[in-house]
Amino acid sequence: MGDETRYLIGADLGTTAVKVGLFDTSGRAVAVDTVEHTLITPATGVVEQSPDAYWEAFRTCLLRVLDAAGIDRTAILAMSLSVQGETLALLDEDGNPMGNFIVWMDTRAQAEAEQINEWFSADEILSHTGQGPIISLYPAAKILWLRRHRPDDFARTSKVALLEDWFFQRLVGRATGEPSLWCSSYMLDIQTGTWWPEMLERLGLDEGKLPPVLPSGTSLGQILPQVADELGLPRTLTLVQGGLDTACGTIGVGNVAPGTFSESTGALITVCTMADAPVFDPGGELACFSGVEPGRYLLNMGAKGGIMFRWLRDQAFADELAAEQAGGPVAYEVMDELAAGVAPGADGLVLLPHFEGAGAPDTNQYGKGLLYGLNLQHTRAHVARAFLEASAMNVRRMVDYTEAATGQRVEEVRCLGGASKSPLWCQIKADVLGRRVVTMQNTQDAAALGAAFLAGVGAGVWEGVEQAAEATGAGGIERTFEPDPANRAAYDKALERYDLLVGAIKPIAKELY
Repeated sequence: MGDETRYLIGADLGTTAVKVGLFDTSGRAVAVDTVEHTLITPATGVVEQSPDAYWEAFRTCLLRVLDAAGIDRTAILAMSLSVQGETLALLDEDGNPMGNFIVWMDTRAQAEAEQINEWFSADEILSHTGQGPIISLYPAAKILWLRRHRPDDFARTSKVALLEDWFFQRLVGRATGEPSLWCSSYMLDIQTGTWWPEMLERLGLDEGKLPPVLPSGTSLGQILPQVADELGLPRTLTLVQGGLDTACGTIGVGNVAPGTFSESTGALITVCTMADAPVFDPGGELACFSGVEPGRYLLNMGAKGGIMFRWLRDQAFADELAAEQAGGPVAYEVMDELAAGVAPGADGLVLLPHFEGAGAPDTNQYGKGLLYGLNLQHTRAHVARAFLEASAMNVRRMVDYTEAATGQRVEEVRCLGGASKSPLWCQIKADVLGRRVVTMQNTQDAAALGAAFLAGVGAGVWEGVEQAAEATGAGGIERTFEPDPANRAAYDKALERYDLLVGAIKPIAKELY
């Protein structure tokens, strides 16, 4: 292609939205778009999505990006994926899903998680997986549930797959997995990189029904011609093994080596840093995942995030959402404006953001959301403020825990994900954390850019993601938020309330479920 510009595609398959970014090999975003999709939640604990909904959101978003870019599409070298973790599917012998995917948030497999924790000690689980005792969110528990409750489907399953694997089945004709996603299945041994045979035996799962696990950044070959035509892509496009969305987001903001911390608030809140060797937390709250770079490990904690704020928007700000869809102001921005008019601490209103179970560092699959302190003076604006502050308090607890577990002091947190669009939310996080929060120049597109980095590695543009991040300046700061000392006292009091509520609810959550 000589000196002409070359391009890479990163597609971020999120819990409630798909984002696709087209980047040139300097890291510049040429075109980016997002399409939301609505999860299927027919009963308590049940969270699913149809394969068609995922594919159509991806297809629609990709076509929009290609149309907006207006480039010579034959100059697109490769595409890779950034994907939500733990979303599970059973595939038949033709590679087609046998029903809806079970989304990571689904908690129906609580009894199965408890059974697995009886089979294996916490030390056994930690040494093999890098994680604490299993809860219902994770694939091993879901597989056991499927075996018990859908035995006929389980028996005729040809392949047990994650969302990423199925996308590659559609794109290149074979389901392939990679360590950064499968490491949280509780079936892949993080130290050996191979399947944990004792776990598979307990689950009644034949290793032959699992996909081959290939390193992130591995070239998978060219896209299927008919799929290329459907998606408006060149038939010469190379598909490249992707990575967990959290891992892709971290490399997209230049968090590629130990010593850097990043926080992402999308549907899920995660706090991440890198390590050169596995770190095993006896408390089981700081998870150690395989990174997308060989020999690197992603230390992370996760809890519910933007998914609850989206719920608030849809349920309490439906008129504002309808106005946005009719061409008016963005509903989230209206919510921010209202919340900004409420003093720090939301006049005593505190939210426990444990929607569909509490996440780290207070993991409890029986946790529920709790809004405490309501009185007649409170308005929708107070509730919106309480939701923003709750996520910040959860991040504070995760950062404090990470510091204690790793011995590293966190001075600065790189903020990415959809919530980083909100200056108010970023300032609240800085105030609650008592630490500097920065947004990066590519904050909004970090996960898609991280996937594009992997695409470039697979296509030979870069040797690895560290080189990609350095070559493109992925760590460039856009805006800095310093803690406001004037808000310290209000947030100290709010944090005290939050901690008391967490401590009071956790022992009785199962009885209240």
